This record gives sequence, C-alpha cells and structure tokens, in this order.
Amino acid sequence: MIHVLLFVIVFVLEVLYFKLARRFNIIDKPNARSSHHKPTLLGGGIIFVVALLLYSLFFGFNYPWLLPGAFLLATVSYIDDLKPQSPKLRLLVQLGSLLLMFAELGMYSYPLHWIVIALTVATGVLNAYNFMDGINGMLGMTSLVVLGGLIYINANVVVFTDANLLYLLLMSVVVFNFFNFRTKAKCFAGDVGAFTMGFMLVYFIMKLILITGNFAWIAMLAMYGVDTILTIIHRIFLGENLTQPHRKHLFQLLANELQFSHLLISVVYALLQLLVIAGLIIAQSHAYMVAMLSILLIAACYIVIKQRYYYLHEQKTV
Repeated sequence: MIHVLLFVIVFVLEVLYFKLARRFNIIDKPNARSSHHKPTLLGGGIIFVVALLLYSLFFGFNYPWLLPGAFLLATVSYIDDLKPQSPKLRLLVQLGSLLLMFAELGMYSYPLHWIVIALTVATGVLNAYNFMDGINGMLGMTSLVVLGGLIYINANVVVFTDANLLYLLLMSVVVFNFFNFRTKAKCFAGDVGAFTMGFMLVYFIMKLILITGNFAWIAMLAMYGVDTILTIIHRIFLGENLTQPHRKHLFQLLANELQFSHLLISVVYALLQLLVIAGLIIAQSHAYMVAMLSILLIAACYIVIKQRYYYLHEQKTV
C-alpha cells in the first residue's frame, strides 16, 4: 500500500513541477545539436531527485554519504539547466559527488590507484549518461531496464542495497516515461535528471561489483558505454574539439539522418541492453564472456552502421 501511495505522490509532484516550469519558462529550445524541433519543458528528471527525498522521508536517511552527493550533483546540474555553468565547475562538482559516493561504498580502504581508476570510469559513465539523453525515451527506457535488472538481482541473486530505494527510483522513471516516451514529449530530463540517474546507477553497479567481485556487471550499461566511447574515438580521428556540441552518436545518426522514430530507437537500445543484462544473470559463471561478447557485438553493429551511413551526416554539414 505504501508503494501505491508513493507512486501517486511522485506522479502529482511531477505534474506540479510542470506547472512551475511553464510559469517560469523553464524550456529547452531546439538548437543545431538538438534532435527535437519544438520547445519542450526542461528538468522533468527532477522527479528522480524527488524520489530520493521521498525515500529519506519514508524509509530513513540510510545513505549518509551517497544521498548528499546526489543532492549536490542534482543542485548544480539543475542550475546548469537554467543557466549554463563552466565545465570546470561541473567537473569539480561531479568529482566531489563521486568522492562522497566512494565514502558510502567504503572505497577508501582500497589502494589509491584503484580509487583513481574507479573515479575516472565513474566520471566517464556520468557524462555518458548525460550525452545519451538526446531523444525521446532514450534515458527513460534504458533506466527502466537497468533498474528492473538491479531489482531482480537484488531479490534473487545477491542483496546489495535497500529494495525500497530501487522501487522508488523505478516509480520515478515510470512517471517520467509517461510524459517523455511520446512522439511529442511533454518534458525532457535535463542535466538534473540525467546526472542524478546516472549517479545512482553508478552507485548500484559499483556496489554490486564490490559485493560479488564480478566486474562483468559493468556491462549493464554496455549500450551507453559503447556508443559513447566509440563516438569519442570517432571525433578524435576527425580532429574535433571534444568539448564542443555534436550530433555524431549512433542514435543521433539513426534519428536525424536515417529518420527512424525516436521511440523505436529508444526501445531497440533498451531491448538490446535487456538482453545483455539477462545474459549476465542467466550465465553468471560465464559473465565475463557474456560481457565481452555483448560489447564486441554492439561495437561491431556501431561500426558497420556508421561506415555505411555516416556520409549522410557529412552531407548535412557541408
């Protein structure tokens, strides 16, 4: 019963945020990098932050380092949604938030070089999650699949976190998808949503890895990881400034040049990620093999499609 009540609260608070966003003109306007064409309410992903607040209110402040880190990151990310901040400030806040997360994870008992590696990878994942929030349904559907997988693992494989925290985040994603998973989205997640969700998923997956000693669980974000890493490599080969906006992700090529439906692309990405997660769960004794094969297959698809159709992007930019 409590979860039904919480779902209703989350839904109502999201609707109330939309009213405030309209009143204060918190809108994402299309630009040269956008894959959408009409102004859309921005910051709908603030509902993920609300879910964390509700968890603390109803179930206790059980994560004294993690949640302050999430709230710090969410606050600066939302300010950045309203008025762009300097990249240095954003990076500093990301690192500070992750250091708080590492305190929650008990990472500081590990050798320094492992902490540095983990911090580098986690920062990359955070930004990858933000990069991939580019079309309707992408962030919401992938988050739904990953959280669903984490809930199953937590219930049937190994307990690594409070199930109520996972449930509340899942509720917030369902509510967000109700407004975002549409041909004409009612809202976008914004940096506040992308970074907050990315931050929490990084925590859950790192916790799972630390408890099981199985690094293959990182493949729970394989779709985002492969697309982001290969796109960065592609841009390096092109001699581009990596800090500048672009439209070279595979999902952007599919949406903008090949004119596939945003929702179709988001569903395909989510289903492929679901297959990877299912493989990791079913074949746990061969998880590294599953992770490696999944990453290689996704990378192969990325390369084949990019080689075949990237010329369409070049024609548009001439």
